[in-house]
Amino acid sequence: MKSWTPVGLLVALLSVVIGGLPLNAAPAKPNIVILIIDDAALMDLGVYGGEAKTPHIDALAARGTLFTQYRSSPLCAPSRAMLLTGLDNHLTGIATIPEVLPPSQKGKPGYAMRLEEGVKTLADHLKPAGYQSFMTGKWHLGHAGAGLPNDHGFDRSYALDASGADNWSQKSYLPYYSTAPWYEDGQAATLPDDFYSSAFIVEQMVRYLEARDPAQPFFSVLGFQAVHIPVQAPPELVTPYIDLYRQGWDQLRMRRMDRAKTLGLVPEEALAPNQPMRPWASLAPEEQELYAQRMAVNAAMLEAMDYHIGRLIAYLKRDGQFENTIFVVTSDNGAEPNNPTDDARMRFWLKTQGYDAQAQPMGGPNSYGFIGRDWAMAASGPALKFKFATSEGGLRVPLIMAGPGITNGQKTPAMAWVSDVAPTLLDLAKITPINGRSMTGRSLKPIIAGQSDRVYDPSEPQAIEVSGNAALYLDGYKITRNLPPFGDGAWRLFNLILDPGETHDLANEAPERFEHLLRAYGDYEARVGVQPMPANYNAISQITSNTIRNQARRFAPILTIGIVLSLLFAVLWRRRRR
Repeated sequence: MKSWTPVGLLVALLSVVIGGLPLNAAPAKPNIVILIIDDAALMDLGVYGGEAKTPHIDALAARGTLFTQYRSSPLCAPSRAMLLTGLDNHLTGIATIPEVLPPSQKGKPGYAMRLEEGVKTLADHLKPAGYQSFMTGKWHLGHAGAGLPNDHGFDRSYALDASGADNWSQKSYLPYYSTAPWYEDGQAATLPDDFYSSAFIVEQMVRYLEARDPAQPFFSVLGFQAVHIPVQAPPELVTPYIDLYRQGWDQLRMRRMDRAKTLGLVPEEALAPNQPMRPWASLAPEEQELYAQRMAVNAAMLEAMDYHIGRLIAYLKRDGQFENTIFVVTSDNGAEPNNPTDDARMRFWLKTQGYDAQAQPMGGPNSYGFIGRDWAMAASGPALKFKFATSEGGLRVPLIMAGPGITNGQKTPAMAWVSDVAPTLLDLAKITPINGRSMTGRSLKPIIAGQSDRVYDPSEPQAIEVSGNAALYLDGYKITRNLPPFGDGAWRLFNLILDPGETHDLANEAPERFEHLLRAYGDYEARVGVQPMPANYNAISQITSNTIRNQARRFAPILTIGIVLSLLFAVLWRRRRR
């Protein structure tokens, strides 16, 4: 054995330090990447039993933890606010989305439609710890002036300030917006000519990462437009799915229900939800073909998104960052049920914008795709309803977490909420939140580290409310209320353990339990500041009304000029006649 002299020991220690080998040094902070899918149902991804080819997301699930009882809010912006802040949506300022906000709630605490004073995002919390933060894609959490990502801790951002937009060009998908408002670092931006949303969102993120300081960890948020209306995808990806969906939505629901049981998403004895779908056979052959193609575009759009996620992963591997990166994959809410072409005014507007809901090839530029209510109900598989609703189809969505500190290949039935993601990521990065509003979510680290099977006790009530649609979970039971047009406003009680499809209302059979849950929900409303809904509120009617107001404001100057010119012309005409 070699004997060390004091000088020799010092030289050896210096050689270790100079050589870059750690001497009990703390490990580097992990990078964090959040991938947000828009309007994906629980079983849309391949690893959850869906038809779309999502090999890169599936691979992340294999090296991480997959949640089967994770819940979000039923609408996009509240979910994103909860995801990035760890707060209940009413405490963020984004209790709902501006498109369906009634005038009586406008400006009330929690209803500012932007992140309010004192609300901190993950980017805000990570910055003091040396993180660089980047965001690309859909934002929808505030407007130009003081509400975009650069105002909330992000160093670089290329953000869409709208609920959605076209995927092939910079134009609006709804008359509520005059255009597709994209901003880079808070300044109005113009999309490139070769734009496709999933490709651009990843490519722009890679550009930011390439220009970062490599000595600092990074936090990245990618808000994909897949699979929000208009559903669009490269036509070559669409064709392989068409035959599968030609079998119809009733067959799809049965297939997904069977797979849900095989994958343990629901118990073997679970009943399928009472989804009032039109019989596929009742559609004319040409209508069947159109709807089959629309659902094929939906799957192709997910496949395209996954392909570009693979490009991001490949970059991180080349850069040597993949193994030290935590990935979060989730959806903001369930499947989108709306058929915009049901409204004659919307059909007229689509025509003025050059959109064609029956364009061929389906999914290409100027094609206006959507899956509609029947496919949305089928896509929800073992769950009832879809986006907007606080039934399980609107709330129960995918969540995958993978990376350092997270157990590989684990599937957990632990209850988890969208507001739990932020405290979990801070916990994994060993970062104390900065001063701000106390997070309502909890760290899921005990679950994903394999140390515990839950962070919520079943006796603790958990609730959500968005635009009058509400739910509360307690002791394996759930009460839920959905307002029109997707419900009748009545509260119902379900045993979710035995009846995850919400098929049998127990409100009259278990009145004491029903009242107990209603009281717990009342406590939740008071605690977070839920505002009452106007009488006869209907979300579709409200967005129509808000759209008309927006257009009136937008065209007011033109109308005013027209009126002035008309009056001037009338005066001149009278003088001339005299």
